[in-house]
Amino acid sequence: MSENKLPEDEFESVVEQGVHNYSSEEQWVKPEDPLLLERLEWFKDQKLGLMMHWGPYSQLGLVESWALSDVDEEWSRNEIDWDIDAEELKRQYFDLNKTFNPLRFQPELWADLAAENGFKYLNFTTKHHDGFCMWDTRTTDYRITGPDCPFHTHKYADITKQLFNAFRAKGLGISAYFSKADWHTPYYWAPGMRPGTTTSRGPTYDPKEYPWLWEQFVQFTHEQIMELMTNYGRIDVLWLDAGWVNDYRDQNIRLGEVVDKARKIQPWLLSADRTVGGPYENLITPEQTLPERALHVPWESCITMGSAFSFRYEDNYKSVRQLIHLLVEIVAKGGNLALNVGPQPDGRISKTAISRIQGMGEWLKVHGEAIYGTRICEPYSLENIQFTQKDGKIYAFYLYKDENESVPEEILLPLHADFSRIDLVGGRSELECRRTEQGIVVKLPVTEAGAKAPIAHVFRIQ
Repeated sequence: MSENKLPEDEFESVVEQGVHNYSSEEQWVKPEDPLLLERLEWFKDQKLGLMMHWGPYSQLGLVESWALSDVDEEWSRNEIDWDIDAEELKRQYFDLNKTFNPLRFQPELWADLAAENGFKYLNFTTKHHDGFCMWDTRTTDYRITGPDCPFHTHKYADITKQLFNAFRAKGLGISAYFSKADWHTPYYWAPGMRPGTTTSRGPTYDPKEYPWLWEQFVQFTHEQIMELMTNYGRIDVLWLDAGWVNDYRDQNIRLGEVVDKARKIQPWLLSADRTVGGPYENLITPEQTLPERALHVPWESCITMGSAFSFRYEDNYKSVRQLIHLLVEIVAKGGNLALNVGPQPDGRISKTAISRIQGMGEWLKVHGEAIYGTRICEPYSLENIQFTQKDGKIYAFYLYKDENESVPEEILLPLHADFSRIDLVGGRSELECRRTEQGIVVKLPVTEAGAKAPIAHVFRIQ
């Protein structure tokens, strides 16, 4: 290792057990371009996106990509339960493209499901760290349309194009996930460039010592990004993962150069250079978590519907109640929820995931006015009470943990705003209420008090 090369433990500040940290508000740089500022307001209006991690790894039902990294083996290989050594595991993993054949893939059904149930944009993994491309790239044969992949002859072979077109046709925005690291290309994990066979998140060589090889990787990355920006229709967000690859360390891919080039074609393009900060991280992206307090910059929390981003044959899914509570708290704190669903290897979404999506849709059809297009409103988020505002109206959410929780006759909303009336969204208008030193006390209708607890009572205050 060169003395100039960052040690592996430096990456721990970026990723821990596959979960990325997120930038602070102080690292966010407000764009100067009026169009980008306008698009950030558009993004903040959307509130709910469908995120999808999908690739050949779905056949194993294991974590995406990470088992390839020896330095992450302690956590990334804890589900490897067959007799195999590390090198054979990598060979088997990289050969998964030869059996990936999702014949039951129907992009229009996915788009219909999302659009009908309140999702406003798609965030799709065009390429994860393993380097497998889910679009018809010209840069490598390690792709969904490559000759070794049996799906390459299918009418839907260019999965990214099919999905982007289908979701766009339903009026949904498009966010293109792209990993800046690539563990398949010899320009990043270069054979024979590291003593032994140990793999890690970073390149197998010091870019400062081999600038010609690193430049090949930079050009390879730029070409892939520009393919997506040029040949796949309107893209709203370029969502860049692998924060350890950044221009402030020894892995400078000159990101600004390619984003600026992309914006000549798509001037509205938002860039989410995750965990890096600076002018190309227009959105802050917490992962599997949400901030403790409201953030006053654009942000999106990517959270899994089940236990993992990739498909699991047996998984524990969050309930509709839990998912709505997540969404409400995130929105009250100023963010969007990118809810991740891992499609099955055969090309379908599991029945359980579909039922959860539909359950969310049923709730949002009634209460969506308090979610979409809203902005933060003090006191934001206080335990089970959350607030949003829009068009001069304040919305207050009173969340119930489960249906057996007792529904009170009166609810105290810790709010001191002026108002003329309070309605129950999806219910009775002009509820009885009174002001107190602690806030506004609202009396629930007799039919509500004492009944089984709903997911939430949502009040419209105007």
